[in-house]
Amino acid sequence: MNTLEIKGNWNEAKGAAIKNWSMLTPDDLLYVKGEHNEWFGRIEKRIGETREAIENAIKDVFSSRS
Repeated sequence: MNTLEIKGNWNEAKGAAIKNWSMLTPDDLLYVKGEHNEWFGRIEKRIGETREAIENAIKDVFSSRS
């Protein structure tokens, strides 16, 4: 998942993260422009999943819309 995908679909990406990992807080989901690596790192640490697993879960939500 690249930066444009994250920025372009941010509300959906947040929704996917909340749906998959209900223990996330609003602070966990704050995204600062240009800091997508930091965001993924924060989520990885919080939920104990790999970046790849997080990206796949978010992609699954996007692909199910089509």
